[in-house]
Amino acid sequence: MASESSFDIVSEINTQELTNALDQTRKEIIARYDFKGINTEIKQEETQLVILTADEYKLKAVRDILESKLLRRDLDLKILGVPKNEEATMGQIRSFIPLVAGIASEKAKIINKLIREHYPKVKTVIQGESIRASGKSLDELQSVMQLVKSSELIDIPVQFINYR
Repeated sequence: MASESSFDIVSEINTQELTNALDQTRKEIIARYDFKGINTEIKQEETQLVILTADEYKLKAVRDILESKLLRRDLDLKILGVPKNEEATMGQIRSFIPLVAGIASEKAKIINKLIREHYPKVKTVIQGESIRASGKSLDELQSVMQLVKSSELIDIPVQFINYR
């Protein structure tokens, strides 16, 4: 008789990799010629990133650099939420970028429904900010992982842990 296998679906941010990506972004900004003499700051707060720079064009350049560094460090770009820009002192612009982590109950219900529609034999249980999926077939569980990773309905970064 086959035993049941399971895994957990979570949404977490690897804070060490995020810190490394931010450090690399700061170093590149210092080295770039188009940023010479321009005050540009990137700060990591608990739930958001704050970018302060001269204008919209510099802000877009900083975002591009940051996104390339995140991708190099295998961080999903979905961890960056929708930015809110505001005017700062001396004509500068400040951008607040929320960091997306954790699976909210609405998103958990969407993921749960998606899995049940495509794989009725896989059992899913919402456990706070994670979802446990279990089933007898390892191939079916791996297919569930692919489905969740590739679905356009899920606009949050997901990882799969505790695969047993």
